[in-house]
Amino acid sequence: MSDRLRRRIGFEIELMAPAGASRRSLADDLAARCGGRVRPVWHRDSEPSLVPGLGRFLNLTLGFAVDRPDGTPLCTLVDDITLVDGLDPRVPAPPGWFRVLSDDSRLLGLLAEQCDPAAPLDTVLDPAAALWRVKPEQIGDVFRLDDAGGSTIALAAPAGGERERPCEVITPPLAAGHDEALEELLAPARELGFTVPVEAAVHLHLDGGPFRRPAALANVVRLFAHWREPLRALLQTNPACRRLAPLPEPLVAATTGRLGSGGRPGQPGRPGWDDLSRAADEGGLTKFFDVNLTQLFAEHPIRDTVEVRILPGAIDTDEIVNRAALVELLLERCLMASSLPPVAADPIEQLMEFAAEAMARR
Repeated sequence: MSDRLRRRIGFEIELMAPAGASRRSLADDLAARCGGRVRPVWHRDSEPSLVPGLGRFLNLTLGFAVDRPDGTPLCTLVDDITLVDGLDPRVPAPPGWFRVLSDDSRLLGLLAEQCDPAAPLDTVLDPAAALWRVKPEQIGDVFRLDDAGGSTIALAAPAGGERERPCEVITPPLAAGHDEALEELLAPARELGFTVPVEAAVHLHLDGGPFRRPAALANVVRLFAHWREPLRALLQTNPACRRLAPLPEPLVAATTGRLGSGGRPGQPGRPGWDDLSRAADEGGLTKFFDVNLTQLFAEHPIRDTVEVRILPGAIDTDEIVNRAALVELLLERCLMASSLPPVAADPIEQLMEFAAEAMARR
């Protein structure tokens, strides 16, 4: 059935390549099947740092964009550092697999613009080094770029530990034919022996515009806060999945709407946009919650979406689309004028009633 999904949705599906293969293996296979081409690209991510006083390292890792013959995107395949189970940290990196690290997001953006992901490890930092009129220094198998004053700008190091095997499949936004588009990607992955990682999830990106109405956003917050456990049970959220958390309490509390814009009294259940925005700041909202709402509050959104992050990993198209269809209906219920009611005695049945209510209005 190709009509289970009605809205434009982008998918992120976390897979693991078999030993001896990589996300490049899948990229090459997909390109060959459609007559397209593969382009190396940078993928930005962060990870905890072992350096005292430095909370995290920002890094660029090697990904691959697959384009159709007419140049339109088929998908992008990237690393995901949360996928570690089953990888051997002692295995050295194959030739050509490395990462670039920095501790400043602005520098990392500059490095991504200047450095070619298709370049070899020993020269990848050279274009950035030219901006500072310095040369990278080799220390063992690591290349370090310092400015003239000795402050480190970036490191380029081999990506060992089988980091070429994790493969997050990122689709472009799909407006129709979701089943067919996903199967075009997942059938080859299954044939090549790709599997669902222990920590895997599927993420859904839905257009953010409709959820910028305060009432709609308040309903989304209520849905993922008050029905958190029933929703995770219904969708079968992976307990091993990382980077998930309940929405921050200040944002949840703001959905009561007891203060209006500018601190004036508001209607219960009807918060204003300013109330929600302040509460998001106060609660330290980031993308790493059950639902990522950060782009709704961003002045210049990078990806103007609401991202639902609690679907379990899967490599079967029907499983993914069935769960996505339920999420789509629940979010459509959030767009209705009425606020979500209080949690009932059977919250899972209530969630299904919300979905049925949205379906009846289609």
